[in-house]
Amino acid sequence: MTNIRRYFRAGQVYFLTHVTAERQPLLISHIDIFWRAYSAVIEASGAESIAWVALPEHFHLIIDPHDVNLSSLMKRFKLKFAGLYRSRLGLMRGRVWQYRFWDHVIRDQEDLNRHIDYVHFNPVKHGLVRDPFRYEHTSLQKFFQEGYYSRDWGCLEAISFDGDFGE
Repeated sequence: MTNIRRYFRAGQVYFLTHVTAERQPLLISHIDIFWRAYSAVIEASGAESIAWVALPEHFHLIIDPHDVNLSSLMKRFKLKFAGLYRSRLGLMRGRVWQYRFWDHVIRDQEDLNRHIDYVHFNPVKHGLVRDPFRYEHTSLQKFFQEGYYSRDWGCLEAISFDGDFGE
């Protein structure tokens, strides 16, 4: 296994992607323990979540970890969630997450804005909803209430055809 070196600087903002092992769709069905692990580790660390979305088999997070090492923070979160998940299912072992995670250092405000849009559009991109405002496991509502999005942002309109097409 290679030794990945991550760039870390206090106050730097990061875009992260974490994926479950073998893309098991378990996050939404166990969203309560996702948030319990999140609160116990991420919020307790003082890190600032900027935007997020949880999907069945992965989640995206834009975070400012402040002075906390990002890799150790994410390791603690994944271990906490895995422990709660295994306990719930009565499992003694078994991989819950893929090794590692993908990260991107946010370079400037434009880069941050693009990644926030990507996070909030992700449920539409993956075909879970046609209207991102109908997906509940996202920070989109917070951004909408603060005036960053209009209500029609990111909506895919249903395509309808008038007339007889031989069907």
